[in-house]
Amino acid sequence: MALQVTQNPSCKPPKTFVAADSSGPLFDVIVPPQGYAWWYADAVSDDGRFGFSIIAMIGSVFSPYYAWSGRHEPHNHVALNVGLYGKGVRSWSLTERGKGALQQSTDELIIGPSQVIRRGDCLEIAIEEWNVPIPRRLRGTIRLKIPAVTKSAFKLDHAGRHYWQPVAPMALAEVEFDKPDMSWQGHAYLDSNWGSEPLEAGFQFWNWSRSATRQGAGIYYDAVLKNGAPSRLALHFDRSGQVQTCEMPDSVELNPGPIWRMPRTTPAFANDPKPKTLQMLEDTPFYTRSQIASHFHNEPVTAVHESLDLRRFSKNWVRFLLPFRMPRRSQ
Repeated sequence: MALQVTQNPSCKPPKTFVAADSSGPLFDVIVPPQGYAWWYADAVSDDGRFGFSIIAMIGSVFSPYYAWSGRHEPHNHVALNVGLYGKGVRSWSLTERGKGALQQSTDELIIGPSQVIRRGDCLEIAIEEWNVPIPRRLRGTIRLKIPAVTKSAFKLDHAGRHYWQPVAPMALAEVEFDKPDMSWQGHAYLDSNWGSEPLEAGFQFWNWSRSATRQGAGIYYDAVLKNGAPSRLALHFDRSGQVQTCEMPDSVELNPGPIWRMPRTTPAFANDPKPKTLQMLEDTPFYTRSQIASHFHNEPVTAVHESLDLRRFSKNWVRFLLPFRMPRRSQ
């Protein structure tokens, strides 16, 4: 019997949201001093062997250069972060650039040699970057087909300084790279975050996951704000992009990151099998990304999961390490 989570009595239309653009991501934003905006996409291939994550950033939130500058000019700190994952494929690119490398319009975001362009219901990401810390060319194109756009943006904190719009929780990805040589397709996800203060000023940490379900997509967002208050969302999206909030279960521990021992949790109901990590994609001192076997309201799912600890990120020794994974160029 197929899961009918959108009709579950524990799911209902959201109350805490603001109106968002219904046509898709808009790239002509003006980010205020101290602030940020980013557009995030990830995908997993249909056979589960490959994946990617991409973050296009204005006011690069994890940039030591932006922090050292006093965060007065977010448009002078832009970057396209690309991670490719899979057997025989492991790439990481994150080069920060200055304002001369940035071009914006409603449907186009250009950061250095790479560009993100919206063409109707398709988002095309043309990537021309270099891997770090070992320099190798990273070149390819990702096309996200967006069958439906979610019209709700969620306020993540009580003061209204941090917002999140799950633009397209049920996108489809077509991936073609010649460096490295790879081609695949699979289910994908697209969202956008923006804020008027640094992340570490608003949050202590968060755990987030997204999964494809039989009826659409599910998201768990489980954060603790700077003042210690919880910010928790369980959301289900149907295939038309309509969203409902669902009952939020308690969190259970996942195994910590294998190298840096980052604590990780995910929501799970008491009668669910214990979630487990299938593949660790990123393991850093303050951030992890992984694929986990879990459940979303009684349905078994494979989820993309991330944990972020902004208390760790704020440590001086962590910020000292960041330039090794994040070089900066003026253009």
